[in-house]
Amino acid sequence: MNLRTVDQIDSGINVVLRLDTDLPIEEGQILDNSRLKKSLVTIRLLLDRNCKIIIIGHRGRPKGIEPSLSLKPVYAELMSLLRNGNEDFDVSSVFVEDVKNGERIKETLANNQIVFCENLRFWPEEKDNNPDFLSTLTFVCQAFINDSTATAHRRQASTMLYQKMDTYYGLDFVAEMAQMDKLKHRSASPRLLILGGAKKDKLSRLYELSQWADKILIAGKLPMFMKNSDLNLFDKVTVAELRPDGLDISQASIDLFKSEIEKAGTIVWAGAMGKFEDESSRYGSQTIGESIIASPAYKVVGGGDTQACLKMLGLLDQIDFVCAGGGVLLEWLANYHLPTIAISN
Repeated sequence: MNLRTVDQIDSGINVVLRLDTDLPIEEGQILDNSRLKKSLVTIRLLLDRNCKIIIIGHRGRPKGIEPSLSLKPVYAELMSLLRNGNEDFDVSSVFVEDVKNGERIKETLANNQIVFCENLRFWPEEKDNNPDFLSTLTFVCQAFINDSTATAHRRQASTMLYQKMDTYYGLDFVAEMAQMDKLKHRSASPRLLILGGAKKDKLSRLYELSQWADKILIAGKLPMFMKNSDLNLFDKVTVAELRPDGLDISQASIDLFKSEIEKAGTIVWAGAMGKFEDESSRYGSQTIGESIIASPAYKVVGGGDTQACLKMLGLLDQIDFVCAGGGVLLEWLANYHLPTIAISN
């Protein structure tokens, strides 16, 4: 895969930068900022080259404008990370609430080096992949940079800007794609895939994922979606038993999962075992996480919530490869095309 990287970009131009901004936030507190940290090297490179940057991204799955899913706290966190105690950091920035307001975008870009836009999913045009949605950005900027690995499988207005603009890829994007390619084609067997969390769409690729994995374990809320389903008929698939309250997996399932972990040569984990935010339903995730860490297997974690879970448990630093997006990782392992890298593959 030959991707044109951001370090090849011209100095002094205006750029659109797509970031992974879907951070896990509880009661106003950011649980994990690792997605932003990964992009700091790309942002600093652009600043060093005197580029003006319009940053775009999304958070959650809003139905219209939902203040609780605003990117304002993500913007504040990014600027804090860029300053990082550096008293000499002098970069003007502004947060723009209406990405469709062309005059506001032009005015703020003229007077600031960083323009951070509100959650693109507040407008239906983003998910509908409306080609005119971000037309103002394509008019005032000379290049598009994609550093959002987590959305590489999404065909949406912001991720498809490569069709309209001179395109480069962020340094983290390229590094993660190389890691994903190695995982897909050159990872050790037996390959164990653990699927958890609450997103039902993980199950849509179960058959294709079974072509890569030697064993698939299903936990989180996903077992609830598999009742009376033929998805659990695959020999490779084991579905966890849940506690009566449905908030964590049972002790019997924990023991069964641990036995599979002990046999694995490669482990990919996407989705917590239960509602890890609550201490009373964290035991499954903690026990399985500790078992994975103790394994000599190559260990991979995908998705923001899984990262937040492991960070809370103090285990994240012991994972070999932390992939920003669970969805893109599963699409890649399921051998599906990633539309956002079509022109460079």
